[in-house]
Amino acid sequence: MKLYYLPGACSLSPHIVAREAGLDLTLDKVDHASKRTAAGEDFLAVNPKGYVPALRLDDGDVLTEGAVIVQYLADQRPDAGLLPAAGSRARYHVLESLSYIGTELHKTYSPLFNLATPEAVRADRIAYLKRRYGLLEARLAAQPFLHGEQFTVADAYLFTVTRWADYLKLDFSEFPALGAFQQRVAARPAVQAALRAEGLSG
Repeated sequence: MKLYYLPGACSLSPHIVAREAGLDLTLDKVDHASKRTAAGEDFLAVNPKGYVPALRLDDGDVLTEGAVIVQYLADQRPDAGLLPAAGSRARYHVLESLSYIGTELHKTYSPLFNLATPEAVRADRIAYLKRRYGLLEARLAAQPFLHGEQFTVADAYLFTVTRWADYLKLDFSEFPALGAFQQRVAARPAVQAALRAEGLSG
């Protein structure tokens, strides 16, 4: 399998999941401006949407959308415990978290990366983020991961998007449990390996 990625982008989430699952993965870095990959491919031919992640399977099929890719990867190694069994209520709760992170957190960060975003809009988006993180703070204050003692695909996604707060210099000091979660996940060997492979600091 080949994962098309951009260092530190949302593609870090499936990268972490693949390493947690012990899956063999080839990495191909995408240049955001040119849409060319380090291996010389036209990324738009791989994923016409033009954004990472994309996962090329061994038979040539391509999956896109991070929340789908992490489910596929986790299902390749169910014994890793990254996603509960199909049909179980526990699985739907993890998928619920994936959806929440994608719609309420991930997309809220997007305008904060755009220098042209008006200051009033930035302030509104930051306030929105903090309200949404407040719900997760309460959960993480009571347990190490979003769904208890077991690290899941939802934790990989939350860790990935929350790293952007540091890059954007957002003050999240009001969320100590979230901060402890970030440190806990960053210390995992698979996460450390993914960060090193992408040239990111742990």
